Amino acid sequence: MEHVKKLIALALLGAMAQGAWAQIERSAAFKTKYQLKQVVVMSRHNIRSPLTSGGAVHMRVTPYQWFQWTSPSSQLSLRGGLAETVMGQFFRKWVVGEGLLPDNYRPEGEEVLFYANSRQRTFTTAKYFSAGFLPFANVEITHKLAEDKMDPVFTPQFTKMNDAYRQQVLSEINAMHGGPQAWMQSMRPTLQLMEQVIDMAHSPAAQNDTTHFWFDDTKFVIEKGDEPRMTGGYKLANSVADALVLQCYESESMTAFGTELTTQQWRDICRVKQVYDALLFTTHSAAINLAYPLISRIRQELNRTDRKFMFLCGHDSNLASIGAALRLIYPETQNAFEIHTPIGSKLVFEKWSDGSETYVGINMVFAKVSQLQNRSLLTLQEPPMVLPVTVDGLTPNADGLYRLSDLDHRMQETIAEYEAIEDAATVINNTSTAAATPDTYMTYTLSGMPTTDSTHGLVIKNKRKVFRK
Repeated sequence: MEHVKKLIALALLGAMAQGAWAQIERSAAFKTKYQLKQVVVMSRHNIRSPLTSGGAVHMRVTPYQWFQWTSPSSQLSLRGGLAETVMGQFFRKWVVGEGLLPDNYRPEGEEVLFYANSRQRTFTTAKYFSAGFLPFANVEITHKLAEDKMDPVFTPQFTKMNDAYRQQVLSEINAMHGGPQAWMQSMRPTLQLMEQVIDMAHSPAAQNDTTHFWFDDTKFVIEKGDEPRMTGGYKLANSVADALVLQCYESESMTAFGTELTTQQWRDICRVKQVYDALLFTTHSAAINLAYPLISRIRQELNRTDRKFMFLCGHDSNLASIGAALRLIYPETQNAFEIHTPIGSKLVFEKWSDGSETYVGINMVFAKVSQLQNRSLLTLQEPPMVLPVTVDGLTPNADGLYRLSDLDHRMQETIAEYEAIEDAATVINNTSTAAATPDTYMTYTLSGMPTTDSTHGLVIKNKRKVFRK
């Protein structure tokens, strides 16, 4: 019986993979019926070195030496550049095969546009992709600001605010998965795993007061002109999870500081990041504000008739907020660590015509972990992962395509929701709303376990070491 279950599982996996790849390698019948007219890609940057905001906190919570990065902090790594060039080559083979562009194409007029955030990691991701995609063309990457500045189009910031709207956002945050505290508590086994892997108990931080990952002091900051922010100990957990996963990609090893981790454990570590990002960027009320500039731009592009290929490059927060605002249902990933938007992933809008109606297919395209670590070439025979994205409330046709008019209407609705937000002076000066107040902090043992009434000795209370008699 167990043998039969395994065979069924393998068959299902094979069917899923075949169905997913069919989203790009269309059948002969499909190609007879439809013609590819345009592709709009919203990309996340590829592999980078860890961020240093907050004083490179991931470095002080372990006695171990982190990977020696091939780029300065927050910038695209050499492996990230290589992976993006390979992905560009794959897309070139695909669009040439579909007849959208000729091989070795040199853009004419405004048929092709690359537009990236001005951060180094996003600009260079676009540059490397363009080198693989259009090797005979010296493509100019449009970016609007000086190097490493945030372009407002790609900044997931609140551009409108009022007190009632802020409370709506916070209400939706507190409704997610039983509330931030409950969701973060569900990550406790993974946080303990991370503490063991990095040997947090013997880190420089442990000499002061950080012997484990806090999550019961979380606060959210919702302010106009700023990204949604989280303060408190869980932010540290997010930073460490980010650095661990990036190190895994770069080091070509599933081992972290001598501890061999399974793929599921790596996915669990990525769920720490998913909780952080989801709370900040994926409530619908917040997302319609945060994603408004990019949704407006994507809608504008899909309604053009002169553009054949558009490449936008930003961040995972952009993909998260676009999805939440438009009510896109991102598939749970396969062969990846991240659950929904893997490193270097692309949200791809394909515009097809059957001669009388225009349709859109939506996919998430990303390299497998093995392809990133092995620096694999991507070809039509050995492709990246291509998973279909669905739109909640819209019905695709028998070929899995949505009418452009229906998708455009969804975008119009989302834009109208943004425009309906009243921008008014706020009464509340301190916009931080706590998920837990300081007097509700839990008390922990030095190993990070919650204490009971019978726990005595040295413990951590309110993030300070105290002796319990």
